[in-house]
Amino acid sequence: MDLLASVDGVITPSAAATIPVTDEGLLRGDGVFEVVRLYAGQPYAWEEHLRRMSGSAGNLKLEIDLGALQADVDALLERAPGFDGQLRVFFTRGGRRVALLEHVKAHAPQVRLATVAYAPTRIMDGIKSLSYAPNMLATRLAVEVGADEALLCTPHGRVLEAPTSSLFYALDDGRLYTPPLEDHILASITRADVIELTGAQERVTVRDDLPQLAEAFLASTTREVQPVAAIDGRALPASPGPLTEAAATAFAAHVASTLNSA
Repeated sequence: MDLLASVDGVITPSAAATIPVTDEGLLRGDGVFEVVRLYAGQPYAWEEHLRRMSGSAGNLKLEIDLGALQADVDALLERAPGFDGQLRVFFTRGGRRVALLEHVKAHAPQVRLATVAYAPTRIMDGIKSLSYAPNMLATRLAVEVGADEALLCTPHGRVLEAPTSSLFYALDDGRLYTPPLEDHILASITRADVIELTGAQERVTVRDDLPQLAEAFLASTTREVQPVAAIDGRALPASPGPLTEAAATAFAAHVASTLNSA
């Protein structure tokens, strides 16, 4: 089956979908987006994603029509019943409303991280925008030194997150931690679910903590829970560790329960 896209309510094969080259969403990365996981055609945490998109648009001073987007998505999913993959939705400054069906990128059972210096732009707090070039560059820099993914750290040594996922980790005390939102990281929906399911605590995290980690994992819409095998070339003692395995099991059960009750 060809992957499908909807642009302003018109459904076509994704390869044939277009927006004007003059759209500032393309020219300047000026717009907002969300990516939602689809399980057998059912979007997971769809309402939470819509709320975050509304907040992002408000902070970016961008007018959007979520009702029209909902109608677009309903029509798109009707054309691809039972699709397993992901749904990408975005609004551009040029006024375009886009929904895409995509395959989920295959992720390795474990991931190796490399720290990359990164300074979050404070004015963009609370905005999931189309301007993701810095995040993508960070990943490429990590790959250049032999890792699979970047671990973003401020120039002053605060550990933040990965370019498209949240970091969770355990120390020798057997507790699960994650960097705090106050350090200007994304308020990830999967992150919030994992915190609720596991009791993980927010903790200011610095680069000097990294050699002390007993285990760690990344969490996101598309990765779900992915164990971290190494950071900056140092293998973690356990991958996956017991807390990582427990988080993965709890999250999978939570997704299944949520979709079954929908």
